[in-house]
Order: sequence, then C-alpha cells, then structure tokens
Amino acid sequence: MRQLRIIVLFLGAILLSACTDNEPLLMKYAGRAQGTTYSVSYKLDSAVDYHTQVDSILFAVDRSLSAWNPNSTLSKINRREIDSTVDPLFWSVLTTGKNISRETDGAFDMTIGPLVNLFGFGPVERGAVDSTLVDSLLRLTGWDRVAYYKSGKIEMPEGMTIDVNAIAQGYSVDLIAEFFDANGVKDYLVEVGGEMRARGTNLDDEAWVVGIDKPSEEIQEERFQVIIGLDSAALATSGNYRKFWVDEETGVKYSHTIDPETGYPARDRILSASIIADDCMTADAMATACMVMGIDKARQFIESRDDLEAYFVYSGLTGEWEVWRSTGFELLEK
Repeated sequence: MRQLRIIVLFLGAILLSACTDNEPLLMKYAGRAQGTTYSVSYKLDSAVDYHTQVDSILFAVDRSLSAWNPNSTLSKINRREIDSTVDPLFWSVLTTGKNISRETDGAFDMTIGPLVNLFGFGPVERGAVDSTLVDSLLRLTGWDRVAYYKSGKIEMPEGMTIDVNAIAQGYSVDLIAEFFDANGVKDYLVEVGGEMRARGTNLDDEAWVVGIDKPSEEIQEERFQVIIGLDSAALATSGNYRKFWVDEETGVKYSHTIDPETGYPARDRILSASIIADDCMTADAMATACMVMGIDKARQFIESRDDLEAYFVYSGLTGEWEVWRSTGFELLEK
C-alpha cells in the first residue's frame, strides 16, 4: 500500500506562487488517476502549463498497465489476447520487474496475480481462502517462468497472470519526471499514490520537504513518522497497516503484501518500509520486496546495497514501534 504523502496536497486546478515578478514561479496542481491521487509541483522562470501532458502520461500508463482496465495491455496479456509485440511501457515494467525479482531472490514477483485476486486485492471479487486452492495457485507463479524476447513477445505458462500493482505507480512517477527532464524543468516534485521523485529545490531554494506516514490504521493528527528533504532521488513506501481485511469467522487478518514463497500474505514484525533509490520504479518494487523479506532479511539486504537507502518501522519484542534506518537515509532527515 502506498502510504507516503507530501506535506501539502495541492487540490484543484493549477496554482501559481511567486514573491515578485523577478523570482521563479511555482506551478502546482493535483488530480485523480489510476484509482488514486497525484500531485505535481515544479519551479520555472515563467509560467508553462504541463497539466495536459502529465494527464496524458497517466492515461498512457493506465492504457498499458491497469488491471482494472479490461482493454489495457496487461489485461489482454493476462487473457492471452496478445502473444506478440507489447507496448514499450509494459516492456519496461516487465524487464525491470524481472531484474528486481532476480536481485531480491524472488521476494518481488509480478506473477502472484492469481493469489492477489484470491485474497481480494485485485480487480476481481475475493475468493474463499483455502489452503488447497492457495497451493494450486502457487503452482501458477514464478517470476523466472516468464520468457520475453527482443521482438517484444512474451510467453508464460497457462493460467499465470501478471500483477504490476507494486511497481506501476512508481513507473508513472518516473515517466512524469523524465518528461520534465526532457523539457528543461530542473526543479520538481512528482507524487502518484504516495510514491514520489524530486529534483532540485522548492521556491525557498531548499530540498523538497516530504513526510512518511506513521504505520497506523487511522490517519492521526500528527501523521508523519519522519520528515525528510528529497533531492535528485525517488522515495516509495510499502505497508500493510491500512490495506487489509479480517476474516469474520477466524479473526485472521489478511494484508495485501503476498509472500511469493508461501502464497499467503506476508507476516512479520515490519510495519512499513520506505526506500530511496535513483528512480521510483525501483524504490516502489524494493519497498514491497522488503515487506516480504521481513525486518531481519530486509536490513541485511539494504546493507548489502550501495544504491538504496531505507527507513523501516517495525514492532519490537515488547510490541512498541522501533525504527531502523540506513546511514544514507539518516543524512537526509530534516
């Protein structure tokens, strides 16, 4: 689940901010897309409206990667209606996702679609949770069983489906950020569903200030666990504390992060994982992988990487919240 939020969500149409005519303008706008919200801020010397272009990018991602759009590339692939060349957006997510699956030893796995649906976190109605059914669906997963070729053709076993929920929003952020880069925008903050990427500085010539929510089921008055400055980096958070359901008969709580090894929602003391990376697609997928790994393996994994920073909130042995952060993440804290 995406729990990051920028400190101020900009609602409504385009807003302009500037102290005088000689100072830069801050363009800000927000809206809804991909079943969630998005917000964009960027600083320019003169007003340039990129609202339409940003919306077009989000629409293109939906057309390619939405599990809720029956006409998307993803939906057609899962129905086996496409067996030849796929669009570039899907190709990028597939190839990056497989690389991250390899790097995380399968903790991130986009082939868990049938299990995501079974537990009620996909586009179809939740099924009855049965160990025999879970075992049978688990046989339809396996990131290394998806083959793709330079021609754009994809092959996977019958019954297997792909789920990109843990990477697509991060990719949306990257596409908007890359659009700004290509158009000479040097200062921006892009956020989609809580995933974000920043470059340069805000109107005060300081790093963009963002907050990570506390891992509680309800949004609290003092909602932020930590505040950081973000520059030339992406930040994504995954957590199980708001997206879950409870079986009324057994009282078992099922969260949305599925463990590809067991086929069941991941169970560990880790409550939320926030990852900083160069790009948001990587940060998004790695945050999910860390939730699957659990606090001990996730900490070891991050310590083995020079390209990632992390901030974990987890339940201590006494039940109290505890925090672990990598050295680089601590340096960013405001």
